[in-house]
Amino acid sequence: MGESLKNLVTDYLLKTGMSEATAAYFNLFLLLSALLVIVAILDIVIWKVLRIFSVRLARRSKTNFDNYLVAHKVPRYLARILPLMLLLRFVPLIFSEFPTWQGLMEKFLQICVVVLTLVIVKSILKSTNDHLKSTTRYRDKPIDSYIQVFVIFVWLMGLLTIFAIITDTTVWKFFTALGAASAVILLIFKDSIMGFVASIQVSINDMVRIGDWITFQKYGADGDVIEITLATVKVQNFDMTITTIPTYALISDSFKNWRGMETSGGRRIKRSIAICQKSIRFLKEEDVEKLRKIQLITPYLETREKQIEEFNKKHQFNREIPINGRNMTNFGVFREYTTQYLKNHPGVNQKMTLMVRQLSPTPQGIPLEIYAFSADKRWVNYENVMSDIFDHLLAAIPYFDLKIFEYPTTYSGIPHVEQVEVE
Repeated sequence: MGESLKNLVTDYLLKTGMSEATAAYFNLFLLLSALLVIVAILDIVIWKVLRIFSVRLARRSKTNFDNYLVAHKVPRYLARILPLMLLLRFVPLIFSEFPTWQGLMEKFLQICVVVLTLVIVKSILKSTNDHLKSTTRYRDKPIDSYIQVFVIFVWLMGLLTIFAIITDTTVWKFFTALGAASAVILLIFKDSIMGFVASIQVSINDMVRIGDWITFQKYGADGDVIEITLATVKVQNFDMTITTIPTYALISDSFKNWRGMETSGGRRIKRSIAICQKSIRFLKEEDVEKLRKIQLITPYLETREKQIEEFNKKHQFNREIPINGRNMTNFGVFREYTTQYLKNHPGVNQKMTLMVRQLSPTPQGIPLEIYAFSADKRWVNYENVMSDIFDHLLAAIPYFDLKIFEYPTTYSGIPHVEQVEVE
């Protein structure tokens, strides 16, 4: 039917006295113009139908996937499939009298089909990526890495198909050539392959998620993971700078992930106070009586004093020298006071490890370490809780006749200013 219509137009032009060459070109122009008009109208009609259908589907659908499809113009690209097929069907017929142009147009339209297919697949993959990121289950997974792998594979297949169309060969011949040049390909895509493998291992082993706080000293990263792609991991540091880390570095190097702390019941407090060794001594009776006024350790002092007295009487120690038998020290009582203070502090998680321990003596004194967990894991509140604890303990140390170790300085305290009477 198309051939008859084309000949009918050509015959009519020849009857008007037009030469065959002119009639052929004029016939080509008329048929091509009519085809383009029909294709344009068909494209508009199909797009409007698909748009109405997609809007109704989006209103009835319970998921957001169709919204992402519309946002990435998937229905618009799908509307161009039928018009492009129409061009592919009739353009060779229109250019039948021009073999050179016919071959070029066929190749051009075939390439357009491949490119349109690539664009549609890429848009669907992007829509899938955005939809998965909006779900709770996949929000913190490295979906970008897998999508990028699929995109690279699709574009590679598309480029091979385009080269096959241009050179009039089959795709399998290109695959054979790629097999021979596999070493070069592996060298070119080394980072992408390593990143893909690393992404799989990171996902399977659940090493890093988007939103995790990680510390990577080698790359100067200390902040939240905001993106995991095929080649890089982006970390937004707490000073709002962005650090880019190779994905494969997550499995080849050591880094710290703070997710365990964030999902636990508290954030660890581990800090010590250096006590001057010369200030540690045995407590006398008058010292014990004085310390009884501190309510947190009053029960402890009473119980401890009875236990020590019974033990010393049982073994008949000479109590003229405090070193004989058992005795309390100001350092030990302060350690108990610190423990009781932490147990009564509202900012400390009482369900997690709580310990006040004495570390090995050092040239800088004897460290008294606080090992506990704050109930509030937020950074600012955590620092406030820790500062509040040590503010109190540093101020409480003199009540136990202890001193904090400090290097000798020329500072002798606040100078006394004498008041001068004004006449």
